[in-house]
Amino acid sequence: MQIFWFLPTHGDSRYLGTSEGARPIDLAYLQQIAGAADQLGYEGVLIPTGRSCEDPWVIASSLIGATKNLKFLVAVRPGLHQPSLAARMAATFDRLSGGRLLVNLVTGGDQAELEGDGVYLDHAARYEQSAEFIRIWREILARSHNGQAFDYEGRHLSVKGAKLLYPPVQAPYPPVWFGGSSAAAHELAAEQVDAYLTWGEPPAEVARKIADVRNRAARKGRTVEFGIRLHVIVRETDDAAWKAAGELISRVDDETVIRAQAAFARMDSEGQRRMAALHAGGARRSRAELEISPNLWAGVGLVRGGAGTALVGDPKTVAARIEEYAALGLDKFILSGYPHLEEAYRFAELVFPLLSRKAQSRLAGGSLSGPFGEVVANLDAPSRLASQS
Repeated sequence: MQIFWFLPTHGDSRYLGTSEGARPIDLAYLQQIAGAADQLGYEGVLIPTGRSCEDPWVIASSLIGATKNLKFLVAVRPGLHQPSLAARMAATFDRLSGGRLLVNLVTGGDQAELEGDGVYLDHAARYEQSAEFIRIWREILARSHNGQAFDYEGRHLSVKGAKLLYPPVQAPYPPVWFGGSSAAAHELAAEQVDAYLTWGEPPAEVARKIADVRNRAARKGRTVEFGIRLHVIVRETDDAAWKAAGELISRVDDETVIRAQAAFARMDSEGQRRMAALHAGGARRSRAELEISPNLWAGVGLVRGGAGTALVGDPKTVAARIEEYAALGLDKFILSGYPHLEEAYRFAELVFPLLSRKAQSRLAGGSLSGPFGEVVANLDAPSRLASQS
């Protein structure tokens, strides 16, 4: 199991839908979050993309020197990037970071945003373009290890003599991750990507998506890994966690929810449609209505696009829900919580010890010896006191 965190380059706050409790997203704050994730033993961080976010490649590049082991899941955008340029960017970042790049293929689902970026293709054509894009991207990087050029003639994209002189550290190319809920997205995932990501739907729905992608990949003689994107609200008790969930949306008014849901409804993203269905387009507001599966809460999606669900509960409960998803075949968990700095610590300290994790050996300790925690009365370390009780 690999646990990733999230860099909130579109904003961070104690309360959704308001500037109250918000904090500026500057380099110093992002370095704090990335440094904490690195120190705590998170596998990497997802950097979001879109016009509401700072540019992910600039952000990721600025954090290479502030981290040691942390990987960066950074987006490439067909229609915004050309595949040859994206290949050079990926190789450069992978080389400078010592092989810490993961690539997130993002097709996009907001037509208004896409048109603002000069992309006018419909949903089906965008997936055709994405398939051509990542095919060219992969071949350029794979062939760079042998100094070979690549020609390709497609419906949307073409290259002639494409060549990369400086290959990436990771061979044949940095792993490609991708998320999408439509049939076209599943077909693209089965054919070309290394890991398929889903947003946090109830386990039965996630299982169906995994089975579909896995079956499509098998027919092509391929295997695909799987991951999930979720928010987390974990506290020492269930009651405290649910109280925190309520507080997170306590400043949201009806007008804000209506405006947000209207914007989401204009998108042609199947994943966004599925997220909206979980909270009935904003109609559900109470805890009972928003808890759409045990401990899976759809309140975040009232005003936030993309991933809109959170696991809510005490450490053992949240860990059990994560293990439930893992049993479906998921081994990559991209998590976030508000505010992102504090919640990164809270989740690592409370839940990491309860999970079977690849990065467990990188938790606080490593080459250090105790004591950990504040020494009591200038005499005893907490571990000694605990062993005497």
